[in-house]
Amino acid sequence: MTIFDEMVEALHPQTPDERINAKHEVMQQIALAGLWRGGFFEHAAFYGGTCLRIFHGLRRFSEDMDFTQTEKNDNIHLENYFPQIIESFRLTGREVIIKKKDKKTFGKVESAFLKENTAVYDIAFQTEKTTKVKIELDTNPPLGFETEQKLLFKPFSFMVRCVALPDLYAGKMHALVFRNWKTRVKGRDWYDFEWYVGHKVPLDYSHLQRRILDFNGIEMSRDDFMDALKTRIGTTDIDLVKQDVLRFLRADPHELDIWSNDYFLQLADMIVFK
Repeated sequence: MTIFDEMVEALHPQTPDERINAKHEVMQQIALAGLWRGGFFEHAAFYGGTCLRIFHGLRRFSEDMDFTQTEKNDNIHLENYFPQIIESFRLTGREVIIKKKDKKTFGKVESAFLKENTAVYDIAFQTEKTTKVKIELDTNPPLGFETEQKLLFKPFSFMVRCVALPDLYAGKMHALVFRNWKTRVKGRDWYDFEWYVGHKVPLDYSHLQRRILDFNGIEMSRDDFMDALKTRIGTTDIDLVKQDVLRFLRADPHELDIWSNDYFLQLADMIVFK
């Protein structure tokens, strides 16, 4: 059994979907190890749902890996770190290829959250290309966020620079309100929103304001944002939200039974601002 296989089994997958999710998570950890070896985290930080899952115990799996530069630097490119990522996989017993993702294949929602100069890549097994992890780096990010160092022990001990929780929260709330899904929703946004409120994480509104201005070109007061959030909650089909998130859960799916528009409106009233 390879180190990769041992890492997958350590997550105790019980179903085919859980095994696929476990493979994704192990791939993510190995990619992080390669980036650390290459010195990537001297210039960038990890954020998003996968960061929340791996380092803060979020009880759902996540597919993509999102990184942001910690200060604008035109000389930092993900491609520079591919040899270290590939070598880290090789040391765990798997061979991978990394290919640039064609933005023409992105949906309108996905591409709306990518800037023109943002390159996106897929890490895939050479013999199993249906299992892949998407990675991207924001090279012109809205700044004003804090970071912290977090430790992982597998495939070996290393440190990952992560965006701090109040600013991760800001990124999530920006996505929840401004993603334009029409008849589709990203239930993972709603699951994470519940997690942040339940763990009493303060929301860094100053960073959220920067994200809104940077991505959407508008200035928004806290009251205006809360109005927009409650409008989004009140007009969303919560059954669709549940359907989207179920396949990513390791927890009891009955924990979603309480979900309703009114439930999320009450969560909105419980937001604590930093």
